[in-house]
Amino acid sequence: MAETTQKKQSVQTFGRKKTAVAVALVTRGKGLIKVNGVPIELVEPAGLRYKVYEPVLLLGTTRFSIVDIRVKVSGGGRTSQIYAIRQAISKGIVAYYQKFVDEAQKREIKELLLSYDRSMLVADPRRCEPKKFGGPAARARYQKSYR
Repeated sequence: MAETTQKKQSVQTFGRKKTAVAVALVTRGKGLIKVNGVPIELVEPAGLRYKVYEPVLLLGTTRFSIVDIRVKVSGGGRTSQIYAIRQAISKGIVAYYQKFVDEAQKREIKELLLSYDRSMLVADPRRCEPKKFGGPAARARYQKSYR
């Protein structure tokens, strides 16, 4: 009974890319990383699997061995989802280290991730431009004919 009332050490973060949103729950654990209930090794498409691994490969498995990460992703296409997952994992590990470990390690992790790729921690603000009248797309116009 006393164990259930004890508060778990957890941090919830999100990653975004276009319309894809990934929410990562980082808790104290033993190095488990799952995406939509499936292990990270089985993420599809296989060609972009290394993009999801990047935070783990950059920071080393020792930093991830003390946490469990569960990611839920929805919206967008497959590529956007991969980038959203990658951002959620990166932001989650930084937030966990800030809250429960120490500020020096958090700063070291953050600098490492930012020097490799800024989009791992900072969201890309670009969105699809809406279509306007007078043409088939946002900027393209219908061809003009005089005769």
